[in-house]
Amino acid sequence: MTHPHTSALLSAALAAATRGWPVIPLRPGGKSPALHGEGRCPRTGDCAGPDGHRKFEQRATTDPERIQRCWSSGPFNVGIATGPAGLVVVDLDTLKPKDEKGAPDGAESFLALCERAGQPVPTTRRIRTASGGQHLYFTAPSGIRLGSTTGTLAPKIDTRAWGGQVVAPGSTTPAGPYTVLCDTPVTKLPEWLQIALTAPQKPATAPFRPAPVRNATRCAAVALEREAAAVAARTAIGSRNRELLDSVIRIGRFVAWHDIERTEVEAAFQAAGEAAGLTAAECRTTIASALNYSLRTARPRQAA
Repeated sequence: MTHPHTSALLSAALAAATRGWPVIPLRPGGKSPALHGEGRCPRTGDCAGPDGHRKFEQRATTDPERIQRCWSSGPFNVGIATGPAGLVVVDLDTLKPKDEKGAPDGAESFLALCERAGQPVPTTRRIRTASGGQHLYFTAPSGIRLGSTTGTLAPKIDTRAWGGQVVAPGSTTPAGPYTVLCDTPVTKLPEWLQIALTAPQKPATAPFRPAPVRNATRCAAVALEREAAAVAARTAIGSRNRELLDSVIRIGRFVAWHDIERTEVEAAFQAAGEAAGLTAAECRTTIASALNYSLRTARPRQAA
């Protein structure tokens, strides 16, 4: 007799496959593929061909018979191979315990991204993740092979396309279930998001020299110059956005205290972030989120 949980996961896998989205088994209660790696490949089954080991994107399937055999053998969570499925999934993450309390999460950063682009938040299929985050599903643009990204759009925002997979609704981890929040049809990836994901990163080509700061106290001007220089010097991919976020948050208190104009801060950090190699859109989004957070949470000058 099939266990009810296994039956529900089988139904989830078949439901995804019916939409044309190839699926793979994930470890029971987990998010990683329940498939052998290249180092342990037995060169049998799918991997018996002349090309040898087949990776998860090649082994993902929409074949109901294969899905039936796989999910009848155990309570595997369901993964959707986003690249072969023709999907781009925007992953809005929640704050982790190690993150600064009150910092913008993925949903807040995405809202700021939309506002900066002058666009509404897209209406499309939305999934609630086990941690309380969200997955926004979009159909991938034709003729462009988008890869997965981590933090390219903004902090706490990742994307899953080629090279990635997402946990399908119906799956469950110790943190909770994946459930459907909005079951509207999957819409096309908005052009402004596509541009943000494909814009080349601009490397720093000359030493960064911040523009002179006007309408600011001496203390605020010196602090802004120091923090902007630190941002411009942080050119390592994966840490640039975090450096920008943290630096803007530190300067935000001076804006809250009226020691410096917000426009001065935005201009300085925009130049510094682009000098570090971030895109203009990334800089605008991160700066807006960080300043809004600082203005909400800044302590009075006397208590600082």
